[in-house]
Amino acid sequence: MEKKSNKTLKSVLTVVISLAFAGFFLWLALKGLDFKVIQKSLAKANYWWVLFAACFGIAAYWFRAVRWNLLFEPMGYNISNSNSFWTISFGYLMNLTIPRSGEVARATALYGVEKVPVDKSIGTIILERVVDLVCMIAFLGLTLIFKFNTIVSFWKYIEKEFLKKVDNALFYLYIFLAFFAVLLLLFFVFKNRIKNNIIYIKVIGVLLGILEGLKSIFKLKQKGKFIFYTVGIWVSYYFAAYLVCFALPETSDFTFDDGFLILVVGTFGMIIPASGGIGAFNLAMKYGFMALFISMGKNGEMGGEVGLTYSFISLPLQICIMLVMGLVSIPMLAKARNNIIEE
Repeated sequence: MEKKSNKTLKSVLTVVISLAFAGFFLWLALKGLDFKVIQKSLAKANYWWVLFAACFGIAAYWFRAVRWNLLFEPMGYNISNSNSFWTISFGYLMNLTIPRSGEVARATALYGVEKVPVDKSIGTIILERVVDLVCMIAFLGLTLIFKFNTIVSFWKYIEKEFLKKVDNALFYLYIFLAFFAVLLLLFFVFKNRIKNNIIYIKVIGVLLGILEGLKSIFKLKQKGKFIFYTVGIWVSYYFAAYLVCFALPETSDFTFDDGFLILVVGTFGMIIPASGGIGAFNLAMKYGFMALFISMGKNGEMGGEVGLTYSFISLPLQICIMLVMGLVSIPMLAKARNNIIEE
């Protein structure tokens, strides 16, 4: 009973912290915003492009489902594509309620319809995360290559704005360096105690699990298909993000390489444990579009407003896909479980 109450408390705290993150980042994003400008931009948007982008968003689910099945083959499991697809959809739905709970929910749901042990499913999910991290780094590399001038321009803009508000920016830098030095000193002084700490042990365990998961990719029977589906996932992510630009008149002339920066910035926004990416994604898009507009010689503040408009289309689109696909997955998984019982 005590364990159950602790789990409930932990879930409640996770939701509260997640909502707090969302509220804080949303406040930062919307601070000083003229909502009338956003309303006008949203009214002018061409939502056919948004619908087109949604098709790629759903395609990413399917590519991920088929790719996931390949990871079970070396273990001797032959998973149904539909069951894999709906368990992934269910996992994304759970992420909307309790951040980062989708992985466990997904593994548990798969056990219900395919009887794959949860620990084995979690291992494959860790491997997926490692592969996705590699793909993310690849897109980050493309962004640095093709949008380096954009990043430099934005950095100069931030530096200029920061110096306007702070008389002595170096003072804050020294404080940060001193704080970092103290943390480093404390680590070396108490490193033996830290090594015996439960949190440290868990972190090391996770890192070792990721390393083990990365090794297991070499056991795949169909490496070519795995690479193909991985490319399919990230190409789908790219177009789901980039095509929304064509919905807005202000961004309809964005180039192919602008999409790299939008995808990378948006992914960083979604990584932050804010509920459904709310606030963090909006703020990320605000700064991302500011950077693009500044590099084009346009007004940075206007770019921020356009970025927020984009986020008010793109984020609800992602949440809508998660909700619809997740809610549909519940009866579909229930039907699959019933079929197992009848057999």
